[in-house]
Amino acid sequence: MTLAAAFAERIPGVSPGVFGDADFRAIAEIAHASAGIVLPAEKAMLVYSRLSPLVREANCGTFTNYVARIRRDEAEQARAVAALTTNHTFFYRESHHFEHFAAEVRPGLVRRLRAGGSARLWSAGCSSGEEVWSLVLTLLGSDRGEGSRLAAADLRVLASDIAPHALAKAAAAIYPAADLGPVPAVLGAAWTKVAGETAEIAEAARSVVRFRSLNLHGPWPMRRKFDVIFCRNVMIYFDSPTKERLLLRFAEALPQGGYLYLGHSERVTGAAARCLHQVGPTIYRKDEP
Repeated sequence: MTLAAAFAERIPGVSPGVFGDADFRAIAEIAHASAGIVLPAEKAMLVYSRLSPLVREANCGTFTNYVARIRRDEAEQARAVAALTTNHTFFYRESHHFEHFAAEVRPGLVRRLRAGGSARLWSAGCSSGEEVWSLVLTLLGSDRGEGSRLAAADLRVLASDIAPHALAKAAAAIYPAADLGPVPAVLGAAWTKVAGETAEIAEAARSVVRFRSLNLHGPWPMRRKFDVIFCRNVMIYFDSPTKERLLLRFAEALPQGGYLYLGHSERVTGAAARCLHQVGPTIYRKDEP
């Protein structure tokens, strides 16, 4: 018996006629072609649990019918792929990245902004926003007056994700107060407002961020280069050729001296390694090959 069929039989009220191996393979092929996501056989349970609500909402009855639906309906396909993404993160995750950014990158960006220049940063795969807000708070710093002046300068932070529900939470910028525990106290005091058990990111900090739905596997509408790109724990869902293509695109989106921050289990490989050189744990700077 196939993995997906055996899994389906273990679910009360669900038979292989509702979710079978062919359905799983088709969904895995669609996810890989549209977003570079790799779904090995052991992800059958995840596929079933994430997509079952969409199958019901679409009144498709079976996954076979739903597969036919998403093959012809681009909007529904995007919704299905977004549902298959994992949106687990937290504030100041991999804190050494923010420590490096504060010590090695922020001073130069602050000097440039004070002198009337611009700064562009990108949280690629921002999920529910904890990463981008950690980055913004670190950049603005503990001095609310200076940070407000930086926010009023030519500073923009792009926060992109493929999942609309994650983007909506990120843009709302409201979290359980307990979730902000990892935020350095001086930054939390300067840029968050706590009311009871809820914390909200201050408007001045929110003003610099632009949230956009973006499939990293597809076209990028951005034309300007980014001084800093965070893309952490996103490529773990891609195969090696997809990772290497994405890394090269990131390298092309950075100026000389720009920085790329990856997740703890991710590394720069392929053609991008000729110009992205490691300067810290999963931290890379673009230099001449």
